[in-house]
Amino acid sequence: MKSNRRRFLKSSAAATAAVSAPQLWMPRLGRAGDANNRPRCLAIGVGGSRGRFNRGGTIARQAAQFADLIAVCDVDELHAKEFSEKLGGKPKTYFDYREALAAEKPDIVTIGTPDHWHVPIAIAAMRAGCDVYCEKPLTLTIDEGKQICRVVKETGRVFQVGTQQRSEYGHAFLRSIALVQGGYLGDNIKAHVAIGGAPVGGPFQPTTAPDDVHWDFWVGPARKAPYMEERRKMFRWFLEYSGGKMTDWGAHHIDIAQWAIGCDHSGPVEVSGEGKFPPLVPENFDFAKFFAGEATLPHAFNAAHEFHIELKFANDRVITVHHHYRSEDGETDFGNGILFEGSEGRIFVNRGRLTGKPVEELSDADKQRLDEAVAKLYKGKPLHGHMANFFDCLEDRSQPVADVFTHHRTMTSCHLCNITLMLGRPVKWDPDKESFIGDDQATALMQRPSRKDYL
Repeated sequence: MKSNRRRFLKSSAAATAAVSAPQLWMPRLGRAGDANNRPRCLAIGVGGSRGRFNRGGTIARQAAQFADLIAVCDVDELHAKEFSEKLGGKPKTYFDYREALAAEKPDIVTIGTPDHWHVPIAIAAMRAGCDVYCEKPLTLTIDEGKQICRVVKETGRVFQVGTQQRSEYGHAFLRSIALVQGGYLGDNIKAHVAIGGAPVGGPFQPTTAPDDVHWDFWVGPARKAPYMEERRKMFRWFLEYSGGKMTDWGAHHIDIAQWAIGCDHSGPVEVSGEGKFPPLVPENFDFAKFFAGEATLPHAFNAAHEFHIELKFANDRVITVHHHYRSEDGETDFGNGILFEGSEGRIFVNRGRLTGKPVEELSDADKQRLDEAVAKLYKGKPLHGHMANFFDCLEDRSQPVADVFTHHRTMTSCHLCNITLMLGRPVKWDPDKESFIGDDQATALMQRPSRKDYL
């Protein structure tokens, strides 16, 4: 948005911050002064000096504020050792998560591995009796989402997904949801989402894995592949391990848009659009055969780098998803964020601001109502940060603000976008049955064959 509008609710931001600041511990849990009563935590996937993505290390350190970090597990043994040494060498180190779960019997597990390992490890942890905090995107396929929802119900474990826009960033995203659902934008709501494009690169040359990296274990359930730094450090742009920007930033922005329009427990009925894959991906390529190991691609990035997708929902709401959004009149242009439009106005939100005329015209009474709405969206829990919300929910065994069930619906939409791009045509979806309508090709992309050696 090009206009220089005022920040949302400046007057109430300070008051909100006062109640939102996470505490180092929730005293009512009765564990702050009793080291023997604090939960025991295992961190799986932490990154390190050679890894570009180290979000797993960040969430592990956050969890260590509330629990005793007893062990760290990483297929790069150097990363595990480095992380343990930063904590005085107290946490034991492992490279095999199965051995770590069996030996340590933790109460809590944090998961910061590449995306294709999230669901197998999370399911093993829950069946071992652990509550789980897992980074997004949680799933690689639609069927993985169905599977993990079943296991959460079966085991009764508390599960937080790392979609921090549901709890942090000054609650700007929650306020945007409250504005939409409170009728401040009128009717006929439409959301435009921009999430950025993926890089184009390769082919890359296979090399020898470092001695302390268990590469075949890193590949795990995905199809066998030779080692190369790009696969390991930039896995996001290989569809074997992730879903490109569609599941990276889409897991955040599509999530907020779907929640705002009241479809966080449902999904679209039709998805259409167009996009571009890197030049080394042939036209009309059969991705189902590729994932099954029956077709090959060069050792290069293969996630879509440009796209314009439309998701239609049964309540006549629409979400559009772009690598970069530009309105037809050229007046609105942005590369990352969400634009909500309605019959009576529009607002824009990203991690830096919440703007728009409906925001500027809020009365004091409106602001108070929105604060109350935000508290309700937070499921009645204290407005703590994301990790603190997870630990808050351990007390009453409730599901946190970023629960598995709504995240599965978000990821289904993300996967539907990617399937539309892979097939090069629209698809029709039944959100109640969670299945495609008369489309065997699309159905074949709902799941993938997995190598069983490491599961």
